[in-house]
Amino acid sequence: MSDLKSYFYDIIPIKFEASETEREQILNQYPPPVLPNNDENFNIQNEVQGNNVKIRVLLNEYNVQLTKANKQFLKMKFSNNAGIINAKMWDNQGAVEKNQPLLEEHSIFDIEGIVDEFRGLKSLTINQIAPCTEDINPFSLLAYTKQNIEELTVELFSYIYELASPFKDIALAAMTRFWDQFRIRPAAKGYHHNYLGGLLKHTIGLMRFARYILKIEENHYKATMKLISIVEKAYKNELWSQLQTDGNPQQLIWKDTIDHLYNMLQGMMKYKDTQPNYDLIMTSILFHDIGKLLEYDHAGKTFDEFQFLFPTADQSNTTNRKQTGITMDELGVMVGHIPYGVLILTKIIENENIHISLENIHQMTHCILCHHGLPEWGSCIRNPQSIEGYIIHIVDFLDSRYENTEAVK
Repeated sequence: MSDLKSYFYDIIPIKFEASETEREQILNQYPPPVLPNNDENFNIQNEVQGNNVKIRVLLNEYNVQLTKANKQFLKMKFSNNAGIINAKMWDNQGAVEKNQPLLEEHSIFDIEGIVDEFRGLKSLTINQIAPCTEDINPFSLLAYTKQNIEELTVELFSYIYELASPFKDIALAAMTRFWDQFRIRPAAKGYHHNYLGGLLKHTIGLMRFARYILKIEENHYKATMKLISIVEKAYKNELWSQLQTDGNPQQLIWKDTIDHLYNMLQGMMKYKDTQPNYDLIMTSILFHDIGKLLEYDHAGKTFDEFQFLFPTADQSNTTNRKQTGITMDELGVMVGHIPYGVLILTKIIENENIHISLENIHQMTHCILCHHGLPEWGSCIRNPQSIEGYIIHIVDFLDSRYENTEAVK
């Protein structure tokens, strides 16, 4: 079982079956990423002024500045999984001229320096800096989910193993091919799940909502209405809390969401005589954001997905890239994760020679294309055209916003 017992304001129970033998088999075949040990979890806020440190960091930006005495120095901003580290390097023995080309070419560095503190703000004065050329663990350099990734892994595959063929075959084929990257990737750059492991966590979040609507509650319309009522209550609590707050107003997570959810519920009602295909929805959820494997770039990302989709293409663009924090991939942003999701789905089916109806291929494709709900939000379809399409948008909409309410992400 998961270390979490419920989800979405404790409304959705987290239930899945996995014996100890099944857990072991899942984790052997689909191992979770290796997380940093304590030595790799450097937090400058825990350091005392004057401490000497040796750490591996990710370069965010740098520039050459001048002191009051008109002497140049390097001002740098690094990061690791604990956050931002501000640093400087004096121009001793030509350090600026020597290291500027390295900062221009590389993004991951091993640095040695001394902890400074000025007006309560801590930074580093760097004595030595050297580019890192060995393989790195991105979890030591970038923020990552603090939830139990091993439990999330077991939960995901427990849901997949429940599916019937051909949906189970499609899902397992995709995970077998992409798991090493799927397990570490973010689901966004900024708004939600914008950390390593975010894609895995977000995908499972959608599955929890879908299981609640289609498996746990008896009626999927009543289940959806119950979820909307929870959002209404949460929004009222946000407004009340803001009313009692002095100073800057807090962010309202559920602002402008209720009317949209009711509009989507009305759209669902056009298909009240259609029973949703649970296996199709769960498989579509797995693929709805899988295109983010290509849409985003960050330190530790590989480019196997480009090779999979475009095996005859010249891949030289992806070699020797300077990878930093989570950014939009310079090629991926030209296509976007939604079309990529369709490309990956259809190629998996073709490569694995999976027999599936043409209708089901189009239904899953439609779910991927419409999961953002509205064209102005990035949807490729003006409105969902199936009960499954409405459900996948609603659960994506709910999970992406609910994530911003969680204390432990």
